[in-house]
Amino acid sequence: MAEQLGFDLPGRTALGRDAFLIAPSNAMALAMIDTWPNWSGGKLVLTGPTGAGKTHLTHVWAEMSGAKIIAAQDLGVKDVPTLAQDHVAVEDVPVIAGNSEAQTALFHLHNLVLAEGHTLLMTGTLPVTQWSLTLPDLLSRLQGATAADLEAPDDALLSAVLIKLLADRQLTPKPNLIPFLLGRMDRSFAAAIDLVARLDGASIAQQRPITRHLAAQVLDKDAPDA
Repeated sequence: MAEQLGFDLPGRTALGRDAFLIAPSNAMALAMIDTWPNWSGGKLVLTGPTGAGKTHLTHVWAEMSGAKIIAAQDLGVKDVPTLAQDHVAVEDVPVIAGNSEAQTALFHLHNLVLAEGHTLLMTGTLPVTQWSLTLPDLLSRLQGATAADLEAPDDALLSAVLIKLLADRQLTPKPNLIPFLLGRMDRSFAAAIDLVARLDGASIAQQRPITRHLAAQVLDKDAPDA
């Protein structure tokens, strides 16, 4: 059968509170979100591996608080006065480690948001001490923030994540697919996101449903001798 060209269109990800999958690995971070607006010092740092739910929790908090969300790499000093009029979430702060202008903007944003009586949420994959920020005043302020860590998933959560990722792409797996994937995939959220995207792409290209046989083909491409 001739293969169709598959366009890598992202699934429609559900980011509401009801769609957040609660497990021991993320319960503490969710609890910290729920304690808003009583965060110590008016700020919170969310950390955890890629795909662990930082963006999802950021959107949950933004819905609760009416906060604006901005990527750290998009920050500019000129944006600070407008952003500081509300609660603010700054995502992926470590990416500005080599960007002195963005670090300066975040420093001023931090100070002005808190001075205006608002709250600030920041995210990154690693603890703040490993963000490699080069502006000492900014680093000291971020190190003073309460941190909530989302941990790597256990089997139950990883299963739920796979099901949710498939559902976001309007795909319903057969009951035997998820255990099969768990037994052969890398054990991380990032791997789950990548695997579901590739399964969807293979299904579209081959005009076939996602079965264990198709999954085996996709997973075999990851093998060292593939």
